[in-house]
Amino acid sequence: MVEEKIENRVKELRKSLRKHEYKYYVLDNPTISDYEYDQLMEELKKIEEENPELITEDSPTQRVGGEPRDEFKKVEHSSRILSLDNAFNAQELREFDKRVQRNLDTKQYEYIVEHKIDGLSAILHYEDSIFTLGATRGNGRVGEDVTHNLKTINTIPLKLREVGVNLQLRGEIFIKKDDFKKMNKKREEEGKNPFANPRNAAAGSVRQLDPQVAAERSLSFIAYDLVEFTDQNKKISKHEQALNFLKDLGFNINWYKKCNDITEVIKVCEKWVEKREEIDFEIDGMVLKINQLTLREKLGSTSKNPRWAIAYKFPAQQKTTQVKDIIVTVGRTGALTPSAVLKPVLIDGSTVSRATLHNEDEVKRKDVRINDTVLIQKAGDVIPEIVKVIKEERTGNEEKFEMPEHCPVCGEPVYREEGEAVTRCTNISCPAQRRESILHFVSRDAMDIEGVGPSLVDQLLDNNLIEDYADLYYLEKQDLINLERMAEKSSNNVLRAIAASKDRELNRLIYALGIRHVGSSASRILADEFGSIEDLKGLSEEDLIEIDEIGPAIAESIINFFKSKHNLEALKKLKKADVRMEKRTQKENYSQHLKDKSFVFTGALDQYSRKEASRLIRQYGGDVKSSVSSKTTYLIVGENPGSKYEKAQDLNIKIIDEDAFEDLLKGGH
Repeated sequence: MVEEKIENRVKELRKSLRKHEYKYYVLDNPTISDYEYDQLMEELKKIEEENPELITEDSPTQRVGGEPRDEFKKVEHSSRILSLDNAFNAQELREFDKRVQRNLDTKQYEYIVEHKIDGLSAILHYEDSIFTLGATRGNGRVGEDVTHNLKTINTIPLKLREVGVNLQLRGEIFIKKDDFKKMNKKREEEGKNPFANPRNAAAGSVRQLDPQVAAERSLSFIAYDLVEFTDQNKKISKHEQALNFLKDLGFNINWYKKCNDITEVIKVCEKWVEKREEIDFEIDGMVLKINQLTLREKLGSTSKNPRWAIAYKFPAQQKTTQVKDIIVTVGRTGALTPSAVLKPVLIDGSTVSRATLHNEDEVKRKDVRINDTVLIQKAGDVIPEIVKVIKEERTGNEEKFEMPEHCPVCGEPVYREEGEAVTRCTNISCPAQRRESILHFVSRDAMDIEGVGPSLVDQLLDNNLIEDYADLYYLEKQDLINLERMAEKSSNNVLRAIAASKDRELNRLIYALGIRHVGSSASRILADEFGSIEDLKGLSEEDLIEIDEIGPAIAESIINFFKSKHNLEALKKLKKADVRMEKRTQKENYSQHLKDKSFVFTGALDQYSRKEASRLIRQYGGDVKSSVSSKTTYLIVGENPGSKYEKAQDLNIKIIDEDAFEDLLKGGH
């Protein structure tokens, strides 16, 4: 039995440590030295070690604890976590405001404008004021349980400053600029590669299975939304009140300003374009939200975005640098792509040393030369590009670029079809094409073979363990176990993933083959129409063109694909490995009441994403097309329909809304 005196001392120490954590990390106003804080922490640790029954989850000693995990558990969110639509200029902000006015039929509303922090979104759960769960956003419906890692972040309170509180909130995990510089400096001293930018470093840190790693990464957290909160004694009717309530509970909250109209909002956004560098963390825009919560409910959401909020994205950052070289890479389809090797320059939070030049015509149009001084830009995740050449800076040492006549990887001749901008390698066995074709084959939308990424593919090719994607199905444990970062467990996981992919849907196999011009949509059409690789192989160009949405370019690519001896050999190997090469004959016992019915969508649906609705239609035997024709059975209309709506009216096509669509799914008429 623990003495009452010891229990009371533990309570005093925890209360004191929480108070000083709040002053140091949230208020940035410490009142004791680091040494004094460490002494209090050491005393608490010692008492807990001697009396383990006193340890609680919310104790300050538990911020870094627990064994590394084998995997992250999935977390289903209690309500869908939506992403924001984007505006890129003042006019688009005004158009958003007009939509708000039209839907509310009033001008009596306020906006709250906040920083758009460039980090990783997280959802936190508190029960009886104790932090119980932290999850990533994931796909908006299901995220990952990263509680262990979030507990290491000092700006996330393990226990709230008010008792008996049950809530969910959303915020952003990020790394401050100075902390990011220190982290990269340390990594370079240790011989490790530096992180590309603070956002990637933060996201990667949160998704570490070992919480000790996250604890070493100087992560920060800012709260910006109260997701769920029910307390009859506390009335929160505005977002502004919610933010201040979170602040009172012990959170760092986002900077915000209340605005009475869109003109004021635009002024605030434009001011921060210039001031963004003054903040000690990266922001890539501003977020404006309706302040009144009841008006948010009235405005509602589309299937993807809330109608009561929008993100204003800052203009692309531009900087000047020098082109050190122009190199050519070879892609999956043999396309030769020139890229500029740049003198490294920091832009939009990351160091840029490459910029795409797209094709030969683009290089000539912009007249980009080796040793040129150029203006480059990068917006968010968009690949950096050269905006223009600063010709006034030319010294006469610049060299013109010429597209090579032979492939830089295999040395075979290259060609450029008349009317096309792309130059291609003619060798289907080119190592560069093989690598990219294998990576495409294993990608998520294709055969979805988890664990087979660029590093493993490179090792498999370098060690002559595979020649093409079909060889993946003949790998054995002994082939993998001696490769770098491939212990027994990893090898088993990869082999299981490869085996599981043998039973993928036919449309995914067709897409995985990497036939030029045949994307995921065309793959589904081909699978539905013909039912097997064998049937597809025997078609003429005329047969293919007869199918809706399969044009001459796709038809020619399919014919050429099946003429290749190398491709036919790969297909034989897939068949021998028992990869399923025909359509499923059974429809998983689903009713086929939508058979012979063709559907087209226009506008945004509230309850379904376009992909989800299409899957349901096909599940019940129906077909989904991208354009309206006389063969269309139904046009499903959501918010802001396009020109398909008028065309359907002209053709007397049955037009239905989302409620009628749900009735059809249930078997109604």
